[in-house]
Amino acid sequence: MTAAAGSGNAPAHAAPGAPRILFEHPDFILALKPAGMNFHSEGDEPGFVVRVKALLDEPGLHPVHRLDRITSGLVLLARHADAAREFGRMFEAREIRKCYLALSDQRPSKKQGWVRGAMLKARGGSWRLAREGESDCATQFFCFSAGDGLRLFLLRPLTGRTHQLRVALKSLSAPILGDARYGGSPADRGYLHAYALRFTWKDCCFDFLELPEEGELFARTRDQLTGKPWSLPWPGTD
Repeated sequence: MTAAAGSGNAPAHAAPGAPRILFEHPDFILALKPAGMNFHSEGDEPGFVVRVKALLDEPGLHPVHRLDRITSGLVLLARHADAAREFGRMFEAREIRKCYLALSDQRPSKKQGWVRGAMLKARGGSWRLAREGESDCATQFFCFSAGDGLRLFLLRPLTGRTHQLRVALKSLSAPILGDARYGGSPADRGYLHAYALRFTWKDCCFDFLELPEEGELFARTRDQLTGKPWSLPWPGTD
């Protein structure tokens, strides 16, 4: 399927939009999460999952992966427990390919390759990437100049750790724009977007692409965001 936070003196982020249903299958649905919306409900604020269930009047939907509040993009939800278990197995076995887009206004320490290491808890709910400990996260990436001092990142996580991509870009000295937690410059949104998913389900190959709809800077770089990422010469092998 193809479709065309700062602190201190940072500008306030716009209120998040509403989720959209992009694709329906008897076993799963694909929905678009807006930037700035919590994945799960917090206090009186209904989260993304609750809102999607209400849209479809399906209280039994099962999210099989998640996105951070700052992140927009593609989310799979299973329609029954058997599908949820199988999607969980597929994510664990790396049978579902994911690709993200991100923007930074900092030059990375390298233009392509891997970010690997151990994800360790830091202060205040943050994480850090360390050489010590067992390496439990891995991300492949490309970086391209996007003009006006911006760098566009194409990211392919091979693991699914909390804040993995945000920490990966910080470790490259190029924190994501709008990601105040990890040192990103103030912006109108957190510039991280779940862009592409590919997987095989019941002998049918599904290939979804969804360009970001929110964010002035993503709009400026839209011409560079076309095409399918799977044919690129990703560093190394799976």
